[in-house]
Amino acid sequence: MKDPRKVVRRPVMTEKAVELKEKENKYCFEVSRDANRIEIKAAVEELFKVKVLSVRVMNCRGKKRRMGRFEGKRPDWRKAVCKLREGDKIEVFEGT
Repeated sequence: MKDPRKVVRRPVMTEKAVELKEKENKYCFEVSRDANRIEIKAAVEELFKVKVLSVRVMNCRGKKRRMGRFEGKRPDWRKAVCKLREGDKIEVFEGT
């Protein structure tokens, strides 16, 4: 099994993610591009000591950016939305 800290990279804090957290007890993370749902679920449960009910995963394309006449691209990344058991919460997200 992979190291949980390499699977879950960082929390995603957007307006939509905050709304999901408050209304549906779902938390968003940026995860490794080669991680699957089972690895993501195990990593979140081990890192934060919570029970994950479901994991939804999406691949996000990096945006094209320009600097003058030079064009580049941000890297592609993967986002996971984890639904937690009723009553569980992750302290990293609290206070935001």
